[in-house]
Amino acid sequence: MWRILALTIGLLALWIAAASPLAVLDHQLLTFHMAQHLLLMTVAAPLILLGAMSRLQGLGGLAAHPVFCWLAGTITVIAWHVPSLFELGMHSAPWHAFEHATFFAAGMLFWWPVIQPWPSLARSPRWGVPLYLFLATLPCDALSAFLAFCGRVVYPHYLSAHRLFDISPLADQECAGALMWVWVTFVYLAPAAVVTLRMLSPQRQILKAV
Repeated sequence: MWRILALTIGLLALWIAAASPLAVLDHQLLTFHMAQHLLLMTVAAPLILLGAMSRLQGLGGLAAHPVFCWLAGTITVIAWHVPSLFELGMHSAPWHAFEHATFFAAGMLFWWPVIQPWPSLARSPRWGVPLYLFLATLPCDALSAFLAFCGRVVYPHYLSAHRLFDISPLADQECAGALMWVWVTFVYLAPAAVVTLRMLSPQRQILKAV
């Protein structure tokens, strides 16, 4: 039952980010554009993966290796925030759809080593999961800090975009950076903390001893 619920919520998040009437707001506000990315990568992807895991057990190999998954998620986030690629996605409907698809696919890959039992993917100890998630926060923190504190509008698209709220392009960018910073920190480090606590639990230590 809980897998069906996860799958349903994940599909709803995917629809909100990519196909709902709210999806067009990403052309007016960078904050909503950032929210789209976060919904696709950190809500829709892991929940759909969690809900469909029983049907995906046979997948493996390079596509399931933690290093590949980490690089896929990190490179996707950084690449689509390079101004030239960002502007391409904003001014081309096909490229915009491709951008959404890559964020969702990269999210599926990124969360695979976390949701799937780690030893079945790579012969690494379970403590690799907190390290994997902690390292993933670093490039996201760097990007979000740059957007929040650089003091200039990075993406020209938002200088001329029709604004729905009384917020300047720079303030919008700072809000987007802050959203990414706070959201990624909690979403990545919360499961890392859960895994760490489980590894340190007395019951687990007793089972190891036995």
